[in-house]
Amino acid sequence: MDVPATDNVISSGSEVRRAASLAKIKALTMKKLAGRTLFITGASRGIGKAIALKAAQDGANVVIAAKTAEPHPKLPGTIYTAAKEIEAAGGKALPCVVDVRDEGAVRTAIQNAVAKFGGIDIVVNNASAISLTPTEQTDMKRYDLMHQINTRGTFLVSKECIPYLRKSNHAHILNISPPLNMAPLWFSNHVAYTMAKYGMSMCVLGMAREFENANIAVNALWPRTAIHTAAMEMLTGKESDQFSRKPEIMADAAYAILSKEPRLVTGKFLIDDEVLKAEGITDMKQYACVPENADKLMPDFFLDVEPEKLVEFAAEGSHAASLKKPTSASGGKIEGLFQKIESLLSEEIVRKTGAVYEFKVKGEEAGTWFADLKNGTGKVGKGNPPATADAVLTMDSKHFFDMFTGKLKPANAFMTGKLKISGDLQKAMKLEKLMGGLKSKL
Repeated sequence: MDVPATDNVISSGSEVRRAASLAKIKALTMKKLAGRTLFITGASRGIGKAIALKAAQDGANVVIAAKTAEPHPKLPGTIYTAAKEIEAAGGKALPCVVDVRDEGAVRTAIQNAVAKFGGIDIVVNNASAISLTPTEQTDMKRYDLMHQINTRGTFLVSKECIPYLRKSNHAHILNISPPLNMAPLWFSNHVAYTMAKYGMSMCVLGMAREFENANIAVNALWPRTAIHTAAMEMLTGKESDQFSRKPEIMADAAYAILSKEPRLVTGKFLIDDEVLKAEGITDMKQYACVPENADKLMPDFFLDVEPEKLVEFAAEGSHAASLKKPTSASGGKIEGLFQKIESLLSEEIVRKTGAVYEFKVKGEEAGTWFADLKNGTGKVGKGNPPATADAVLTMDSKHFFDMFTGKLKPANAFMTGKLKISGDLQKAMKLEKLMGGLKSKL
């Protein structure tokens, strides 16, 4: 990491220091991108849109290169609604329907951008596809999608924009991609996704050196913690904001990078909060979706965090220590746990969940259990499910109990390899609601 972090520490109750951080953020917006043209992929929502809105405050021109022309049934925002927000923020917008897998669509959007704004100064490769599935559960269609959007799309957009970046006196390429961390942890659970995402980062490594004499800066930016976006919510549930930061932290960090002279910063793998600390912004609590949880945020993938440290972030307190002993005849925690789950079942839970789960429990209380949260008022029991499971979850009995009683978050368990999921990942993550209800009753 080449961006130094300051040593300033802000106590949670220090309004004076918080005001100082807010002043630093305002100082970032000094119209440094006024009149510059940004070509941002995936800018109709989430991090891409947040970066676009930040640049728009300077009066920048923003090309919104994204696929969503019609409203998505589960994800809010289109290129046209984003364009309205950008113009309301003070910028100029050009919405372009672009699938970054389509060479023709990419070239047309770039040509339209140059015709409208006279050139391109900055490229932000934000568009990305994710599927956190192990090797055997990754079908090749999904594998190809991730590689075509993440790696190939980033390469294509950068390649086609370079002739125009060469003409700019403020040329930047910024990929929303992680540092190249070779720890096996980041490959073993979702090697297909890691390969595709690291492809974006390898573009940084190669292009930064290739184009340094052309004065084109090429960098990567990655978040320290989970970032709450509509896509994140769809993947992990509405409760994801409890352990996430707002997209604005990435927007402020991107602005700080893109405002610099290209020769001063290139070939770097930057982390959002470290970039901001180097700018004198030390109050990160303001970016937490839930400020009270600012110290309990989930680290993002690919950082130098030990698995044990990730588990610490998953802990919500000493809930497990005060759990009532199960009352089942067998005395097993797992059996008692499923008895509690059964007592919680209702038509409403079944309607909201709509999935059948199979649990393969290993360790001291090994066995197979099921939860039918798709039919009637629901049913749980030992053995194979009565209908084909939408998702199969495999983990050790201790971790299983910790997860259902609030000590371990499912997302962290999955990320650290304690939880294996096959089948429908989105339906698997819906279990978090049931776990929240169970925790309060134990």
